[in-house]
This record gives sequence, C-alpha cells and structure tokens, in this order.
Amino acid sequence: MARIVRVCDPASESPRLSALRFLERVQERDLARSRRWIADEERRATERARGRARRPRAPDWLIEGAAGRPPIYVHVGDCPTAGKHRRAASRDEARRALAGGVEACPHCRPDTELGVLD
Repeated sequence: MARIVRVCDPASESPRLSALRFLERVQERDLARSRRWIADEERRATERARGRARRPRAPDWLIEGAAGRPPIYVHVGDCPTAGKHRRAASRDEARRALAGGVEACPHCRPDTELGVLD
C-alpha cells in the first residue's frame, strides 16, 4: 500500500488535524490486519475444499463386526450408526451376508436398497 508523505510542519498542525492523522494510521493498520484475516480464511477454505476433494469415497456397503467374530449388521456405506469395527463390502457380499442371517441395520435399511426382504 502506498503511503502518502505529507510535507507539513508538525508544530503548526492543529490538534484536530493531528488527531485525524492518528486515526488514519490506526485505520490503515486495522485494514491491513483485516486483509490478513481474510487471506488466512480464504487459505483455510481452500485447504478444506482440497481435503474434501481428496477424501476417499465412502464404500457402498459396510459389514459391522469385530475381526474373528460373526458380523453384527450390514449397513449402507454412509450410515452414521455403523460402529468402528466395520469393513467395506461389495454389493454381492452384502446381499450374501443378509441372506446368511446377518441383520440389516434398522437405521439405514440396506435390505430395502439391496432388494433382500424377509
């Protein structure tokens, strides 16, 4: 930002003019800070968008259950109630699990989407 240099004898300035020049300096500093905040927020928004774009796509189907134990539920891939012990499954694997007695999640109802009804 270009700074205006004033050729003026500070001793001959009125107190009001001196106060206005001080106000101008404060506002320039505040404007510079606001511009930094805006640039920082734009950078963070760009990083968030880039992160969302790079995030792997959710699987279409999930099978919930701890390793070495029988599965508990079959879920649609983006079901918010799926537990932390889960793994991705193909459409055929999810259908076979439902046909084999694994329960369908009562929240996301994968049996309806897969066409496997009791």
